[in-house]
Amino acid sequence: MRLDQIPVYQLHRPDPAVPFEDSVGALVDLQKEGKIRHIGLSNVSVRQLRDAQRLTPVVSIQNRYNLGDRGSDAVLKVCEEDALAFLPWAPIQDLDARPAVREIADRHAATAHQVVLAWLLAHSPQMLPIPGTGSVAHLEENIAAASLQLGADEVRPLANGA
Repeated sequence: MRLDQIPVYQLHRPDPAVPFEDSVGALVDLQKEGKIRHIGLSNVSVRQLRDAQRLTPVVSIQNRYNLGDRGSDAVLKVCEEDALAFLPWAPIQDLDARPAVREIADRHAATAHQVVLAWLLAHSPQMLPIPGTGSVAHLEENIAAASLQLGADEVRPLANGA
């Protein structure tokens, strides 16, 4: 990477064989050495986030989150309260099972992927989706989702699992 300092180091997954505080503590040590600037966490619970925050400032959380998997709603709420970035992984899942997504996409002349990304952006101001991108065309499609404005009558059924 040829960096003197990693801007944000995201602890990918807590190791169940290592005390969580030890893992975060190792990152704090690297931060004190100047090797990393900010600390982020992935795949954590609210309790783990709060434990980490007692040791160091945390700037971002990366948990699985999408239309069908809202298991991290409580973590997202803490991110909103504490102004932390929330990076949903696997943000685009199970679109074929959601007819409302297709209907909304057709209404906006958009793709189902764009609708789901637009829903995530509308769902929370802390949301920072990073969808997989395999080509320039796919990148452009993903970026265009940011300008797709969903109405409340469209966001609501998606939020309710339609």
